[in-house]
Amino acid sequence: MNEVNYTIRDIQEGLQKKSFSAEEIFSHYQKKIDKDNKKLNAYLSTFDLQPTTHNPQQSLAAVPCAIKDNILVDGTICTASSKILKNYVSAYDATVIKKLKSAGASFLGKTNMDEFAMGTSTENSAFGPTKNPHDLTRVPGGSSGGSAAAVAADLAVFALGSDTGGSIRQPAAFCGVVGLKPTYGRVSRHGLIAMASSLDQIGPLTKNVYDAASVLNILAGHDQFDSTTANKNIPDFTENLSKDIKGLKVGVPKEFFTAPSVASSRTPPKPSATEREGRGEGLSAEVEEKVRSTISKLEGLGCKIEEITLPNFEYALATYYMIVPSEISANLSRFDGIRYGHSAGSASMLIDTYFESRAEGFGQEPKRRIMLGAYALSSGYYDAYYLKAQKVRRLIKNDFDSAFEKVDIIVGPVSPTTAFKIGEKSSDPLALYLEDIYTVPVNLAGLPGISVPCGNGKDSGLPVGFQMIGRSFDEETLLRVAYQLEQGLKLT
Repeated sequence: MNEVNYTIRDIQEGLQKKSFSAEEIFSHYQKKIDKDNKKLNAYLSTFDLQPTTHNPQQSLAAVPCAIKDNILVDGTICTASSKILKNYVSAYDATVIKKLKSAGASFLGKTNMDEFAMGTSTENSAFGPTKNPHDLTRVPGGSSGGSAAAVAADLAVFALGSDTGGSIRQPAAFCGVVGLKPTYGRVSRHGLIAMASSLDQIGPLTKNVYDAASVLNILAGHDQFDSTTANKNIPDFTENLSKDIKGLKVGVPKEFFTAPSVASSRTPPKPSATEREGRGEGLSAEVEEKVRSTISKLEGLGCKIEEITLPNFEYALATYYMIVPSEISANLSRFDGIRYGHSAGSASMLIDTYFESRAEGFGQEPKRRIMLGAYALSSGYYDAYYLKAQKVRRLIKNDFDSAFEKVDIIVGPVSPTTAFKIGEKSSDPLALYLEDIYTVPVNLAGLPGISVPCGNGKDSGLPVGFQMIGRSFDEETLLRVAYQLEQGLKLT
């Protein structure tokens, strides 16, 4: 077979024209994984093609995909990249897996990730870090780094990831692919190993916006096994991608940039060196340049650029890192060495089995977050920390609601920097947490967000992602603008 960076449409057309069979395209990807995964470590496990009849009418017929290793696939090992689950075999399919199977998709394997989705670099995996296909000395982002790297290296046509605070969008940005986080409640979380249940959301990583819309068509919908899913009408997200976006209002939060008012020039002007040095978020010059030029591209496509404000943006990161560890401490309490997963067989007493199993099975980052969360929820501190964080979360949501009364979408960076070197920030968890500064507000507000590649940084030569944020359950508009932008960027 020819070396083609296949999209979903390519697979559909190839099958229809009989350029290849379902078995041949699956074998093609298996061979690529065997050849390239040794250097990338994007996959933790691979599957054989399951014998089935692929109906050409199925929207994902024979499309080979990869699944993040915190999503259950019946009868296969699901580790969440943790030693405590290294031998756990899934007893059922996650709802999203059932939907992909019904659509005819083929599953290549499970992808590497930060342990229990805790991280922004995929360095926290118990099975070694994943490497960025664009530069093997750099991280692919996290926590869905294996999925992003697999798609970027064409070791899968698309992949599923999960996004709790940017874990789809940030690795998509670092690896130069499209990453979509749907509205909280748009896609079922049943069968996803929970990290922070009020924030987690499953979504696709794809090679273009059309494919992201196609996969969302399959994943979206109410699920009786997930009470947080919304029983809302689901449009065909691919139907209106080409519809004109002239006149749509695009909001640029002034908090994303240290810059004067944009009222006169509409596109945010470049800050002075002094202003840039004073930016606490650490937004790099090359990322800022690409984001600003992409905003100008939207203006050229007929959108109206307006400055907006998100007054509580500066509190989002602290709020997120109070709520998330609290929910982690509750969700990870089930991994006790008794019901499933790793068990310390040498312990003589039940309490010792708990302590030793968790000490041996959990890595450094889960332990850190469990302790922080347990402290925040403890007697005497609950009101001061967790409850206060939930109140600020409401203020952040209110800021977005107010902004969307004036604009149709909100745009900005995905991450302050391009992909950093492996090991560069691993000793400084606070530096890693700052990578989430532009993505966590979206999860706190439960909104849909997408990362679209907008070129490479002038200094690093690495991919830069452009983030777009939509109204709650308005992925249709979000994807339409993203698609139009993608087409516009191809022409320049």
